[in-house]
Amino acid sequence: MNEEERIAFIALHNIEGVGDVTIRQLISYCGSPNEVFKLPKRKLLKIPGIGEVTANSIQTGKYLQKAEEEIKKALKDNTKIYLYTDPEYPTRLKNIGQAPAMLYLKGDVDLNYNKIIAIVGTRQATKYGKDAITEIIEGLVAHKPIIISGLAYGIDIHSHQQALTQGLQTIAVLGSGMDVIYPNAHLPTAKKIVTQGGLVTEQCYGSLPEAHFFPARNRIIAGMCDGLIVAESAEKGGAIITANLANEYNKDVFAIPGNIGNKYSTGCNKLIKTLKANLLTSVEDIEYIMNWNKNEEKQIGQLELELIHFDNREQIVIDKLNERNGPTQIDELCIKTGFSHGELASILLSLEIKNVISSLPGKSYQVAHKFASSKNT
Repeated sequence: MNEEERIAFIALHNIEGVGDVTIRQLISYCGSPNEVFKLPKRKLLKIPGIGEVTANSIQTGKYLQKAEEEIKKALKDNTKIYLYTDPEYPTRLKNIGQAPAMLYLKGDVDLNYNKIIAIVGTRQATKYGKDAITEIIEGLVAHKPIIISGLAYGIDIHSHQQALTQGLQTIAVLGSGMDVIYPNAHLPTAKKIVTQGGLVTEQCYGSLPEAHFFPARNRIIAGMCDGLIVAESAEKGGAIITANLANEYNKDVFAIPGNIGNKYSTGCNKLIKTLKANLLTSVEDIEYIMNWNKNEEKQIGQLELELIHFDNREQIVIDKLNERNGPTQIDELCIKTGFSHGELASILLSLEIKNVISSLPGKSYQVAHKFASSKNT
């Protein structure tokens, strides 16, 4: 997508009342982001879901200027803007129906890294919850996952800080613009995260932390991870919303059990009781459910890989999957390899039988963790 089209895409994102689904619908109808702004008002009004107010906003053209200013702000702030169509955009997020049309990233982190664990919980975290998360993160160090959370008080900020302490990369998903760190008390930690991970948001510069931004943020946390841990939570709240979304997105969900008399244990206990979360008492539970090998996973995988015979077509598919650093959709694989759908399906089945690749929701595939190339670790 050229610069003019990127500006038009960002402009659509900035129009109030135009959501992610509407953006994709407008582009699909018009052929490109730029053509949306060239379409006469009478034709815009014929597009389902486009009313008088939205059509007038598109016609003004002021959002194109605002988008140019947004790009300048991001450039000055060392922030990248990833559109839904960009290869750097998180593939895991593309597989959910509510995927953000675009994301801002400040920091140096691969959003398609092969192991991402989300941790969420109450703002009123207890010593029990914090100690449990500290132990879990210490146990996860051997696997080098990225830890993702929401920078909120309580379990969120503790998870970020423990990841930083243990030398793991961590991603904080904001419910505000990149220039509005909330809560402000976590600004020092946010600055550290930028050097050892990254800050992510879908909100444009200057966006204040409005209440409805936080449920939207939760879907990004749930969508970007492989597995989600709920540490402490009341029966209702943001952590439970995130857990329900993670279940909807076919992620592995874990909950740390708590005292039956504690208000902030009821949510976790109910998730476990209703089979919406796996019981989490140690890192071994994560390793078992997610099939993560603890000892010398990489070295063993490479040795096994050398002992398996692949034909030329299988090797091409393995190489292309390893380039992605994460799940790759079958349509993208067709383009990258040049194989037809039928031919590719046969190759993928052969590699699955050999336990070299894993199939994921949304017709996506990735190389099994122990066979991933060295750049993934």
